[in-house]
Amino acid sequence: MGKFSDMYNLNKAKLLKQLIEKSYKKGNFTLSSGKQSSHYLNCKPVSLNGEGLNLISELFLDLKDSKSKAVAGLTLGADPIVSGLIVKAASNGLDLDGLIIRKEIKKYGTKAGIEGPILEEGTLVTVLEDVVTTAGSVIKAIKKLRENNYVVEEVLSIVDRQEGGLEALEDENVKLKSLFTIKDFL
Repeated sequence: MGKFSDMYNLNKAKLLKQLIEKSYKKGNFTLSSGKQSSHYLNCKPVSLNGEGLNLISELFLDLKDSKSKAVAGLTLGADPIVSGLIVKAASNGLDLDGLIIRKEIKKYGTKAGIEGPILEEGTLVTVLEDVVTTAGSVIKAIKKLRENNYVVEEVLSIVDRQEGGLEALEDENVKLKSLFTIKDFL
């Protein structure tokens, strides 16, 4: 990709090794999209590990549009990634806010659908996701952000399963940038 450093490529290789060891399984699985698959990826054993989250955060910081002022994701898969990335940004002297999107709006208090700082309308927000299959859940997150007058132009994912997510996001005028595709695990 040219613009990325040797350190980026080294971190990417380290992360792939962790994902292969801790996150990838072969067998018969039903995915959240309802599809059947012989490959299963659960990134949480890596994103909820200090070294793993540090690698993901470092790589996403390089991949993210530098104009983006916040990162957001649908709870629960994106929670550690959003948190890791805002801490990594802060340790590099960058101001980056994090938003967590609820699957259901709170029925009490402020009845919030999005948790985190209140940002100005029109703020550019990057959506984070661990695994993109059909992009159904990430599109819910994008719609919720857009309903709150935020601008979403990109989604960063750890893995693109290459099962229609990229195309579904293009239909929403959103670019998908993935560290890996399912082919990296086969």
